[in-house]
Amino acid sequence: IAEESTAWPLVSRPVEMGGLGFTMKWNMGWMNDALRYFARDPVHRRYHHNEITFSLMYAFSENFVLPISHDEVVHGKGSMPEKMPGDVWQKFANLRAFYAYMWTHPGKKLLFMGCEFGQWREWSHDEALDWHLLSEEGWHTGLQRLVRDLNHLVRQTPPLYELDFSPEGFQWLDPDDAEHSTLSYLRWGRTGRFVVVVLNLTPVPRHGWRVGVPRAGRYRELINTDSALYGGSNLGNGGFVEAEAVPWHGMPYSLQLVLPPLAGLILAPEGEIPAD
Repeated sequence: IAEESTAWPLVSRPVEMGGLGFTMKWNMGWMNDALRYFARDPVHRRYHHNEITFSLMYAFSENFVLPISHDEVVHGKGSMPEKMPGDVWQKFANLRAFYAYMWTHPGKKLLFMGCEFGQWREWSHDEALDWHLLSEEGWHTGLQRLVRDLNHLVRQTPPLYELDFSPEGFQWLDPDDAEHSTLSYLRWGRTGRFVVVVLNLTPVPRHGWRVGVPRAGRYRELINTDSALYGGSNLGNGGFVEAEAVPWHGMPYSLQLVLPPLAGLILAPEGEIPAD
């Protein structure tokens, strides 16, 4: 894996094709743009929407890893919660939404130790992680539970990993809603299975929010980062949504959703993704 930050081409392509022969390469552009965007107050995000969409212009030019490494939580850069704007509730809601965006974005994931439960201080090689933050139920246990569930979901959901390095594995539904700071897209697997991802990156809940989907039927809410299990306000869709025959986003059907504040939703047709 190449920890490499230039635009040198073909780093993760075979030597016989003129490449450098690495299996994967860190996506430093994604990391810088995503952290810059999420550090912004949500009221200003509408003016910087391209910071979380531009990475898809080059996401398949290399076999990318999405890195949140030790470099991002040392030397005055702040811990992951400290990078986020707002009060404590908003910081952790933003961070949960960021992880939903990261885990559903094409590319393999790299998350440095301590970031999975959101310790407040920067990492130090001289000290242990602040494991005591997990001794009581709260923000940190909720975030740790979300990262656990995202990892578990990826392992059992081929659309979230099979075509990470291929444009066939990703499809925008709406990349252009800068006004409300929402994103929606599909992740596809090799056999035609898919998941729906919707992100609401402001603290304003959205009711009756319509998102296009390819198929009729009932859709299950696989992840809602605003769940009380993760420390959120528990606003959502009751676990299931029925698709309606209302064309939207170029799709023949659509879902009418409640979008929780500063949150990510991952949904799939019922029965396609294992429940456990």
